[in-house]
Amino acid sequence: MTTSTQTTRRQFLQRFTQASALAFLPWETRWLFTEHAADPDTIIEAVEIVRIAGPYTSKPGVNRQYQSQPAHLYPDLRPAPYRDRENPVETEGQIRHDYLRIRTKGGLEGLYGYLDPETIQPIIAQMRNFLIGKNALAVEMIWDQLYRRNRHARSGHYMMALSAVDNALWDLRGRYFEAPVYQLLGGATREEVRVYGSCLGYTVEKGKAGPKAKELYDQGFLHQKWFMAYGPGSGNAGLQHSIELVAELREAVGFTGELMFDAFNAWDLSFAKAWAKAVEPYRPYWIEEAFSTERLESFIQLSQSTSVPVATGEHFYNRWEVLNYLKSGAIQIVQADPEWCGGVSELVKICHLASTFGAKVFPHGHNIHAALHVVASQSPEVCPLVEYLINHVGYKLHFQKDPLLTDNGILPLPTAPGFGIVLDQDKIEETTIL
Repeated sequence: MTTSTQTTRRQFLQRFTQASALAFLPWETRWLFTEHAADPDTIIEAVEIVRIAGPYTSKPGVNRQYQSQPAHLYPDLRPAPYRDRENPVETEGQIRHDYLRIRTKGGLEGLYGYLDPETIQPIIAQMRNFLIGKNALAVEMIWDQLYRRNRHARSGHYMMALSAVDNALWDLRGRYFEAPVYQLLGGATREEVRVYGSCLGYTVEKGKAGPKAKELYDQGFLHQKWFMAYGPGSGNAGLQHSIELVAELREAVGFTGELMFDAFNAWDLSFAKAWAKAVEPYRPYWIEEAFSTERLESFIQLSQSTSVPVATGEHFYNRWEVLNYLKSGAIQIVQADPEWCGGVSELVKICHLASTFGAKVFPHGHNIHAALHVVASQSPEVCPLVEYLINHVGYKLHFQKDPLLTDNGILPLPTAPGFGIVLDQDKIEETTIL
């Protein structure tokens, strides 16, 4: 055996070992990353928060329906029933958004946002200095080392910050290889992605929710999620309203439309069971977050007592939490959020995990980029839809060129490298680098 042959074999084994750490990615992507692992252009040089501000037009007093909250159990913390304002007037104001930008020595950039405010401090204080000098293509190593560096990394603001870093690095990798992120994750499984329209903000006043649902359905939003405004603190009247809302919406869209419902952690087990029993004939697609995430036993009992699929997960912060729910049969639908659960890298692992249990993943998402690319790369059996908050996506993506917006329930797949996020300088009046 010649020396050159031995060298080639050693290189192959070294790269194979490196690629094995990325087992959640397709083989082609793993090999591509390890082939370029020694490129000095991919060494991280700067980690920056880009804070931008500019004018924004809103319409106060309309589409501001609150959702049920755990604190509404207390009368003094429970708001009065919501009513849309008559003849609302547009108002001009200023808004500020934060983005994470990661730059390398070779001039590459990764950009992600808008960011939740809670992510900023951990990035600046705990992650920035650590990331300097790391290879941006080291997907698993960077994620794992950040996770292991903080004893509280399994949840909360630190994990939200880790998610932002992971997502920004996926954008950078896409730009480096001149490919959309979903292509690096294995390629698209469909030509376009259908969304489910989250109706947060639309009034649930009796007689008004139904017509709005029919309007949205006719536009193309065949799947809609509506948000419950009342819980146990409102007693039987709150339960009755929650049941009647389902009936009104079903009558409006018929049984060809799909209706989901979100209780945002505000219910208890008896309230949830009573609601589920009453609405089973209307075939809800799911009931989401009836309880807060730590109440695993309540989810188990609810799932065992109803035919309505049970969903939760926007407050899952890692795959191990998901596993506990799936093993116990507590849920049928996982809603992990790539802005909070560990980014694209962790969400892909969660999708693989869910598929082994026959569960579906509908990523929760106020910011649509990461969720859309993961959904586009997975089997439609596992990830059928992506969430689209109708009243909020435009605000979240306000400072972006060609934002991912839809008025017919369908999003074409982006073709730009990475996530394709480009800031629109015409909308920005002030930029500060933190």
